[in-house]
Amino acid sequence: MIRRDAADVRLPAPLTYGLEVLIDQSRLLPVTDATADVVRLVLSDAFAPSFADWSAGAWGYEVEDGVVRVPRAALAHVTAVAGAAAEQGSAERDRYGRVPSAVHPLVLVGREREPVVSQAASALCEAVRRAAGRRPVRLLAPWPGGHRWAAAFTHDVDVVAGWPAFTALRLAELVRKGRLARASRVVVAALGAVASDPAWRGTADVIAAERAVGASATWFVLTGTPTWTSIRAGDLTYRPESPAARRIVAAIVAAGSEVGLHGSFATLDGGAPVFAAQRARLAGIAGTPTSGVRQHYLRTRPGVTARAMADAGFAYDATLGFADRNGFRLGTADVVPAWDAGSATVLPIDEVPLTWMDRALSKYQGIEDPDRWVDDALALADACQAVDGLWVGLWHCNLTPALGYPGAPAAYRRLVASITARDPWVASLAEIVAWRRARRSICATAVTPSGDPVLADSDGRVAAGVRFDD
Repeated sequence: MIRRDAADVRLPAPLTYGLEVLIDQSRLLPVTDATADVVRLVLSDAFAPSFADWSAGAWGYEVEDGVVRVPRAALAHVTAVAGAAAEQGSAERDRYGRVPSAVHPLVLVGREREPVVSQAASALCEAVRRAAGRRPVRLLAPWPGGHRWAAAFTHDVDVVAGWPAFTALRLAELVRKGRLARASRVVVAALGAVASDPAWRGTADVIAAERAVGASATWFVLTGTPTWTSIRAGDLTYRPESPAARRIVAAIVAAGSEVGLHGSFATLDGGAPVFAAQRARLAGIAGTPTSGVRQHYLRTRPGVTARAMADAGFAYDATLGFADRNGFRLGTADVVPAWDAGSATVLPIDEVPLTWMDRALSKYQGIEDPDRWVDDALALADACQAVDGLWVGLWHCNLTPALGYPGAPAAYRRLVASITARDPWVASLAEIVAWRRARRSICATAVTPSGDPVLADSDGRVAAGVRFDD
């Protein structure tokens, strides 16, 4: 258990955000009673690690009896990454309007594949243990059901009909890359699928792979009215009310999985009204609430887009991963509140960082072997598991042989089996976010003479069902 220094109330908002993220991810139980004999967190200017040093593990914590001193500079680094403050301060854009990964602070120091914020939180927890002495230290359980880490399978529904056109585009991509043998396999598969529906087959195969291990997933569905302009841009290619789309959405719901919005290009400039209209339209089709969103092509303006999403009623955003590489864009293997650097405020929406995506490898890295995609996913899962964190993977359900991806269905079955064999808590993103919000709200109002915490949530109500780490 820890107590923040009273002087923290005068902290600038960006540093407060960084401190609260660190405490939340450390799983240390905060105590509000100023008289409780627990470890105190005190901010310090004695050491100011550079971003490169901090991200390499020079956390700068100073340990004394009953006190851990935390560098203010370290809090700024947490906000720069976990709050995407550094990206919000960048004017750089790629051809899709995204902040290029090349200017990301973790990419610049070569540490984008490490959950450095999660590591910093774990180090804070160990520093508190060293400072505690006889004082009680209680950690909140990382995930429900005794699980040490969590995993989420997610899918973007980009193709539901007109599959020959998508196969042709994929063949052109393979030929351009000189992958003629693979292109030949695609032609054979496509000819054999002329009388079938490869887009539906891809969806059904993914659902079957997850059902085999009892896993639920989260599916993001494009919702808008396609035009020739949107089709040429690779954006909206189907109406969500079409029979093919309704069939897919119905199968997702029947499998017990979550349906979220795949925000079209129009949402980037249209803001909250366009988000709200698409959200309501999708909820009417799915017959279930729509609480999450992920942008198509990961097109987002950190902070600005998240505010529009929050205003449209979304609980979480699952966009913030790298498009052209896999890793930890927010520096964390966990859910964090969204930060708006422009107004220096925490937004009422959570960010669920995207850890791994298939197309980051095949499209951007030129890696066409699906088994190598899975190896990359499992390597990042190792990093998440090491910090008791959350791994979020994105597998596009149109990855079938006839649509240009020989070997992909078998690779996805291996991915699902390998992840679930490691005993994570597997749930939809809506369930994960709801659970993390509940855990984040828990604090102790006092400590009994025997060292037990008196619990409440952020509204002062008695916290129920709280589990501590064994």
